[in-house]
Amino acid sequence: MNIFEAIRTRRSIGKVTGEAVSRELIERILEAGTWAPNHRRTEPWTFFVMKGEGRKKLARALAEISRLEAGDVSEEQAAELLAKAEEKVKRAPVIIGVAVQPSDKPGVVELEEYGAVFAAIQNMLLEIHGLNLAAVWRTGEQAYHPVMNKTFGLGDQGKMLGFLYIGYPAVKELPAGKREPVLDKTVWIDQA
Repeated sequence: MNIFEAIRTRRSIGKVTGEAVSRELIERILEAGTWAPNHRRTEPWTFFVMKGEGRKKLARALAEISRLEAGDVSEEQAAELLAKAEEKVKRAPVIIGVAVQPSDKPGVVELEEYGAVFAAIQNMLLEIHGLNLAAVWRTGEQAYHPVMNKTFGLGDQGKMLGFLYIGYPAVKELPAGKREPVLDKTVWIDQA
């Protein structure tokens, strides 16, 4: 598949089978991320691969955030929050957390570090698609919560940017893609 076809046909697919994804394929996905453009070659990404029981680390963080958001909860309610979070992380056999660790080198623009990691995630999603796997990039307030940073040992400047839930697709056909015409989103500037 050529690059343009891969870009146009990649879809977020959350329904995957429980079949394990080999370490070899996971390493290919990770390496694809490392080839993202990044200013001053800072390589500001960190990847957290969670499989099997390792997914419970994410579940515990999700449950803790839910508990904090709920306020005072009983032990029973806390157990329910954990059980619910554990079900969420079982949606895929492998989850890759992707974080930014901005460089403190002089001249490095923090926003560009985030851009590099977002580009790494896109590379990973395209590699996943090229390997005939399925993935969904899960983000949101819980991903960005300070508890997530603490759970994964991110420094003061670090930030979790989302989780790639990866597996073999449980759907036979990919949904059709739809975008606005590119010219509706384009401004041509021919003169000063």
